[in-house]
Amino acid sequence: MNYRIIPVTPFQQNCSLIWCEKTRRAAVVDPGGDLEKIRAAVAEEGVTVEKILLTHAHIDHAGGTAELTKELGIPIEGPQKEDNFWIVGLPQQAQMFGFPAPEVFTPDRWLEDGQQVTVGNQTLEVLHCPGHTPGHVVFYHKESGLALVGDVLFHGSIGRTDFPKGDHATLIRSIREQLFPLGDEVAFIPGHGPMSTFGRERATNPFVSDHRG
Repeated sequence: MNYRIIPVTPFQQNCSLIWCEKTRRAAVVDPGGDLEKIRAAVAEEGVTVEKILLTHAHIDHAGGTAELTKELGIPIEGPQKEDNFWIVGLPQQAQMFGFPAPEVFTPDRWLEDGQQVTVGNQTLEVLHCPGHTPGHVVFYHKESGLALVGDVLFHGSIGRTDFPKGDHATLIRSIREQLFPLGDEVAFIPGHGPMSTFGRERATNPFVSDHRG
């Protein structure tokens, strides 16, 4: 599975274009906005987008979803249903952060822990990782050792938990019990900032390293 990171919105959110090399079928993960940048990446890679995948429903990750799904006629998969209140509140989020007002949408498929999503011939595992938001999910492609973790974990940091229905202890548990067991060698694309590996974060991240006990 191939990927390309496309920073979008004033928050420089890492929207990802992922695709199956054999079929050239692709998914856009977290289209928060700046759809012209996403369209350009799709054209440059010569792939066909077949779905949108959402890790969670904060405005910088989901703000462009309704427009893109209408434009391409493709389904939306994710996040987990506990994030529906964030989707309903997208117009209020936009007003709060100065984003263009997006349309509210309903995912074609809510995701649950242990389910799978497909992109072309490739299969990604779904892990429910609440804490940043209650319905946050992570997408894991075992064959290439790659995880798309949204705002759960960052290089040297973790997601905020001071939003409605955020919870610090739950987030730490999601990282340690859902992500780290996947293996130290697994690389991850965070919602913001540079990529890292679970091993590096286990060793050095001040919030979740093994040294914290």
